[in-house]
Formats: sequence, structure tokens, C-alpha cells
Amino acid sequence: MKYQEEAKKIISLVGGEENIRSLVHCATRLRFELTDEGKADKEALTGLSYVLQVVSSGGQYQVVIGPAVADYFNAIMSLVHFGAPKAGEGETKKANPLSAALKIISGAFSPLIPLLAGSGMMKAVLTVLVQAGLLAESSSTYLILAAASNAAFYFLPVFLGLTISKQLGANTYVGGAIGAALLEPNFTGLMAAEGAVTFLGIGVTPIDYASTIFPIFIAAMIYSVLEKGLKKIVKQELQLFLVPMICLMVMIPFTVIVFGPFGTIVANSVSSAVMTLFSFNRLIAGAVLGAAYPYLTMLGLHWGFSPITLQNLELYGGDIIEGVTVCSVFAQTGITAGLYLKGKKHSKIREVAGPTLITGVFAGITEPILYGLIMGHKRLMVIVALAGALGGAIAGLFQVMLTAFVFHNIFSTVTMAYSPFLPYLVGIAVSFVCGAVMTWLWGVPAGERADFEPASESAEPAAVKTAAGETVLEMRAPLSGEVIPLEQVEDEVFASGVTGLGLAIRPADSVVLSPCDGEISMIADSLHAIGIAAAGDAEVLIHVGLNTTMLGGKGFEPLVKKGDIVKTGQPLLKFDMDFIKSKGYPLVTPVLIVNAEDFGELELITKASVKTGEPIYNVKQ
Repeated sequence: MKYQEEAKKIISLVGGEENIRSLVHCATRLRFELTDEGKADKEALTGLSYVLQVVSSGGQYQVVIGPAVADYFNAIMSLVHFGAPKAGEGETKKANPLSAALKIISGAFSPLIPLLAGSGMMKAVLTVLVQAGLLAESSSTYLILAAASNAAFYFLPVFLGLTISKQLGANTYVGGAIGAALLEPNFTGLMAAEGAVTFLGIGVTPIDYASTIFPIFIAAMIYSVLEKGLKKIVKQELQLFLVPMICLMVMIPFTVIVFGPFGTIVANSVSSAVMTLFSFNRLIAGAVLGAAYPYLTMLGLHWGFSPITLQNLELYGGDIIEGVTVCSVFAQTGITAGLYLKGKKHSKIREVAGPTLITGVFAGITEPILYGLIMGHKRLMVIVALAGALGGAIAGLFQVMLTAFVFHNIFSTVTMAYSPFLPYLVGIAVSFVCGAVMTWLWGVPAGERADFEPASESAEPAAVKTAAGETVLEMRAPLSGEVIPLEQVEDEVFASGVTGLGLAIRPADSVVLSPCDGEISMIADSLHAIGIAAAGDAEVLIHVGLNTTMLGGKGFEPLVKKGDIVKTGQPLLKFDMDFIKSKGYPLVTPVLIVNAEDFGELELITKASVKTGEPIYNVKQ
């Protein structure tokens, strides 16, 4: 599986499998619940090329990856088996109430975000089609598509019952059934019943719970406590049917009599409070929220807005919170555009800013911008607040609302998912332009612009230099074959240079020869990689193939052992080219100086192909 090596590294640096209680992911982050956060190595994690940032917030240890987070999540889940920690080992410290609440909210909504975003975008598209006269609301086509787009929101209590119960360790399907009971026709039919509705003589107020959030949050949390209590007193052989039966018999009546009405009151009160804040002074409220939103996102606290947003969409048909925070998203993309324009061709800043700008504009995902670019420069931290505040003030002043649950990107703009639309356009334009212009003029001081210059005329990595210096090690080709510049290797870890500098060879033969004199310092357990301690304290790594560690040593035969003294040209390793190819692994072989940062220069000898024993690069002081 792709990303297996990276997944193993992340697992190790968060304290190992035994330190992981649970793992979920959102659009950009791996969200770990750790037994002991003190065992995690934040500095080492942050130093990984594929990790943008590490944040501890809301009871979660968040490793920010970016758009590829699902691939890393799947790779990690294939390697770990979660379980409760052993007695007396690494007791989890109790989170404060706010952290605990944010953790539950995040865990409940994170798995649903793709579904809600896709459904919301579909609702927006349908609105445009109706307004354009291309589709009639009475047509069967519209009704079928409307059912597809509305289902996620209408049955939200069911989905949240599932995800909240999972978060709290209760039976997920019973939690989902509690939500489903609130939408079941026998109950919804009571809203049209004549006369008083009672349960065992107790008055019941039938409420339409479709698309509601807070009632099921309260019910699911109480249910999780009830289930755990019942399991302590009900014999194990009876738990299979008796515990779910009692939970349903107790929770459904209590929900419709107590928790549901109470949750509805809380939800309406929270939404009303937010709307009142904006009614008090829309301009100031918009400016403050627009300025603060990036910092809330960095901490993962922005998830706290999700239930309020959905509640506002249900109550008012629009949400002013997201109508304002969209300006912060465009402020961040504006900063990225300013950085891209400021950087020169082939500069590192353009390599980072280009892809993150595309992700921000087309997907509305800005964590790579926040962690990969903005947090690295103090002035940008100021600019993102100022640009977000300016646009947010405009959006707040005109009460711009999000009218469908969508990600803030160019597609939600095209589908006109905001109202009034003209102030929305002005708000995001002001934030984008101000972010870009301030970044261009002032955002990065001269002393922080090393990444803005081109790496070299030949577009080599910035750390590869060609100036003259004393040669401490001459590296020769360990294999014959095609030479591949390191940045073109189809593995982001090698291509980024995080594991060392050098080049790669697509081999034409199947025996690795020593590229220099030295001592064998390492042979990988899976036999696919060999390390050499060479002259000048250079650490050499020869890594045969990409992701070949997954073969577990099959297809490889070492000809030396750790501690052996070897000479240039001495055979080190045999490998079965046909076998490795048949398993689908590329044979591209990086030949690296792992500690290249300890030397002044790495002088590449540019060739399209090499033969075994020919010079490939010199390591210089």
C-alpha cells in the first residue's frame, strides 16, 4: 500500500501503536487520541517533509498532512490495532469540558464532512438550474435529485447518532436507531394528531427533528452512559439483546419528552445569540470573526461552528457565520497568490505556493496554506488577520449568509451559494486582493526570502551546489542505468530531499556495488537498503526500489553484513529485478548522502546514464 513507510514513521513518532487510543481524519488532518501526548515527538513530526504542522487541541493530537490525508489514514489503519491501554500504563489526563466537547463535535462531524459538502454543493447546483429555468421544481428529475441532495441533511440525526456513539464507545447502530426513531412515520405523524399527545400520561410535544443537531447530541451522550452502566449489571450472556432493548425503551421516550425539546431550546438559543451579536453591530462582529477564524482553524476550534451553521441553515435558511468566514479563506488564498508572484521561477516558494493555491481556490482547503506558508512568517500572521477582518466587516455589514452547506471555493461561488451575492463578491475580493498586495509589498522581510530565489539555472534542488571546494568523498555509480534527478523520483519523501541528497538510478543490472570505501553501517531488515559510513563522516544510503520494504526481504540477497569494511566496486547486494517488477514496485534506486547538510556542497556530475564505477557526484566541504 502507498505511504506505508510514512505511516510507520508517524506511528513511531506519536509514541507507537500502544500509545494510540483512536484515529480519525478530516479534510487535511490526522486526529489522534493518544494515551500520553508526552510520548509524541512533535519536533520530529514537524520535521517530516509530508507533515505541515502538529497541533494539540480539543483533546486531539492533530498531524496536519494536507489533501492526501486519507491515503495516510488508510496506511496507518492498515498497520495498527487499537485497544485499551494496560492497567497502570499511561493513564489519559482528563480533558477540560471545552476540550472534551470540541473533541466530540470534531469526531462526530469529521466523517460526515465529505457527505455534507457534496450534498450541499448538489443543493446549490439545483438552485442555479432552477433559477436559470433549466429545471422545474415540479419535475420528477428535480425531485429525484432533490432527494439525493436532501437525504444527508434530513437524516442528520441518524448519522450523528452513529458517529457520536462511536466517539463515546457505545453501540453505533443503537445510537443511529435513536436518531431514526425521531424521524419514524409513527412519531412524525403525531405532529398532526388532534388533542394532547402523551406517553404513560406524561405530556409529549411532537417536534420535527429532521436536520436537527443538538437533540441527538444530548440523547447520544446520555445513551452512551446508560449502555455502559447496563453492561456492568446485565449478565454477559443476556447483553446481546437485553442491553439494546432497554436502551431503546428508555432513550426514545426520554428523548422525545426531555432531551429533544431541551436540545431544541438550546439550539435555538445559540443560533439566536449569534444572530443577536451580528444585529448588535454587524460590522464589528464580521471584522472580529474574519480576523480570528484562521487562528481558530490552526487550533481545530473551527469545528465548533459546524452545529451552529447547520442549525442556522435549518432555522433561517442561511448562516451568517460562514457568510463571514469565507472572507478569511480568500484572504489566505490571496496571501498564497502574493507569495507565488513574489517568488522567482524555479524557486522553492513557488513549488509550495502553486499547489496550495490551487487546493485553496478549487477545494476550499486552506490548512496547507496556514501551516505550510503563513505560520512560517510573522508578518503573514498579521496580514491574514487584517485581510480577513476587512472582508469580514463588509460581509457582516451586509449580512451575507451561506445558503447551502458547501466548502468555500470557486465552485460554491459559481453556484451562488451566498446571499446577498454582490456584497459577498466584494467581501471576498477585498480579502483576496488585500492579502495578495500586502504580502507582495510587506509580507516577507528580506532576511526571510531564501526560498524566493531560484535553486539554480539547471533547476536542481536548492541544497545542491556546484561551486569549487575540497572534495572529501568521490561517489561512483553502484549500478549501471538511467540517471534520474532526485526531485523527479516518484516518491515525495525522496524527492523532497528529506532523507538526503544525491540522485537516483533506474538500474540495468541486478548487483549493487559499493560506490565508495567505507564500513557497512546498516542493512535494512527488509534487505532493500544498505548504509555505508564513508570518508569525511559522510553517511551513504543506497535504497533499491521504491516502497520495496513491503516485500519483507523477498527478492534481495545481501553479500555483506553490518560492520564489514568494503572497498569501491565491491559487490554489496543482489536483487531479483523480474520478481520486484512483478510485484509492482519501481526499481528506481536513490543513492544519497543522508547527512548532506553537514557538508558545503554536493557536486553532481550530470549524465543521462552511467555505467557501474563511473563518477556520479563529489561531496565537498
